[in-house]
Amino acid sequence: MTAPVKQHLIDPEICIRCYTCEMTCPVGAIQHDDNNVVVDPDACDFCLDCIPVCPTGSIDEWRVVQTPYSLEEQFEMDELPAQEDFASTSASTDPQTEAGTDIGADIGIEAHDAAIAALLAQAHSGAGGKATAPKTAAKPTINLYNPGHPATALVQGNYRLTDPASDADVRHIILDLGALPFPVLEGQSIGIIPPGHDSKGKPHLPRLYSVSSPRDGERPGFNNLSLTVKREGGGLCSNYVCDLAQGDRVQITGPFGATFLLPSDPQAHLLMICTGTGSAPFRGFTMRRQREYKGLENSMTLIFGARTPRDLPYFGPLAKVPQAVLHKDFAFSREDGSPKQYVQDKLREHPDKIAALMQDPKAHIYICGLKAMEQGVEEAMRDIARGAGLDWSALRNTLRQEGRYHVETY
Repeated sequence: MTAPVKQHLIDPEICIRCYTCEMTCPVGAIQHDDNNVVVDPDACDFCLDCIPVCPTGSIDEWRVVQTPYSLEEQFEMDELPAQEDFASTSASTDPQTEAGTDIGADIGIEAHDAAIAALLAQAHSGAGGKATAPKTAAKPTINLYNPGHPATALVQGNYRLTDPASDADVRHIILDLGALPFPVLEGQSIGIIPPGHDSKGKPHLPRLYSVSSPRDGERPGFNNLSLTVKREGGGLCSNYVCDLAQGDRVQITGPFGATFLLPSDPQAHLLMICTGTGSAPFRGFTMRRQREYKGLENSMTLIFGARTPRDLPYFGPLAKVPQAVLHKDFAFSREDGSPKQYVQDKLREHPDKIAALMQDPKAHIYICGLKAMEQGVEEAMRDIARGAGLDWSALRNTLRQEGRYHVETY
């Protein structure tokens, strides 16, 4: 009898098909087809290089198995299989036939059970903890269109969001789906397939962008959606998207994302922390709550970081949202005549409010933007929690399990 082993898997429900893990893996163990991104059990050496680069935590999944799931089986998964109960199966195993063939050589049944328990504990001790959706969130549709079967959208508009004097070219792109069904929720992403082929002659992989409009469309009742895209120097897809003209057609995939979602609860308070284009999902959150709960006040807090007001997407429209509806704090790191401020500094300016939200069962915390912001926010949250007599690590894990703490950085 072969020994049970730990297998690295990717959650197909949470994975947003950004392919960052595949590009990061040093041994080529991560592969994809039109449906899923998977890990080759024969190639994976558990280096864990893929764990920190995943924006959703979908890659931090493990199962103890007698026989590893094959690539073919993983490509067909719509959700992760349940963990097999090894405790019950091993208890009925003859220790004479088990000895020398399982995790520890020449061990009895009790030692074998302990080894299995240790392996299971190791399999479920992920670095970041698994994200879950808010309990009241609508059920998302995921992976409806893939690279082998993309949807075609028509460009309705392409508008510059940042000041002409800014060297940051951030665009608001509106895509019309016509009669094509494309159900998307706030907080989800879509992929855009840039035309052409890579150096190996293969079609370019989709690049992921967060949807910045609410579920009922950029304009209520219309089957369209919007994206917030920053032009990156040398960026293949960002330049393609930022140069799109009205009337152009683009191929898209998705929608993706099953956890970074909006609670359907008028009493929920949203603490939204972002930088740059990380504001995209929060624009959708804000518009949805304004449409769904008219007159709702004191239910959203936005902490938004940028270099200057000129570089901040949606600065004008945000200013028009009443402070009583959306409390806004801007952190500018390159504003002339002012000290550098980052989003974590704004958190530290309001320790009592943040600590109260940490303990409020109706509060939901969202962090989105550049990965460089993560450490500073984490340290600020830890310090604020400590000042309130709270253990941030334990509290953060509880919030995650309850679907009230979400991080998507890139």
